[in-house]
Amino acid sequence: MIVVDTNMIGYLLLTSERSAQAEQVLVKDPHWAAPLLWRSELRNVLATYVNRAFISLEDAIQTLSEAERLMKDSEYDVASDQVLRLAQQSRCSAYDCEFVALAMALKVPLVTVDKKVLAQFPAISLDPSEFLSR
Repeated sequence: MIVVDTNMIGYLLLTSERSAQAEQVLVKDPHWAAPLLWRSELRNVLATYVNRAFISLEDAIQTLSEAERLMKDSEYDVASDQVLRLAQQSRCSAYDCEFVALAMALKVPLVTVDKKVLAQFPAISLDPSEFLSR
């Protein structure tokens, strides 16, 4: 099991320069976990794509449905006090620290491309390339 952030879920399901890499991460470890926050973050990304006419509303709904199937039974609540402590220590956003807190609680790596998270939490976070090379 690994924790992935919303970007990784988006890269997997939305065509981008990182899609192939996200697929490789999924092949290496198909048990992805995330805090409940991932849903709101992905909804926001999809709403932005729809509003900018990058994708249709129907495609956004289908993408969200695929994401929900992928993450079924792998969504977790996180301790608010831990999130706030991590945010205070690192100056990362509370949003980002939800993913860090979950990885710490589950004792698994967080796979992310977020440079600030990677810099502030090197003991728990891995870039996808680093994860794939292990």
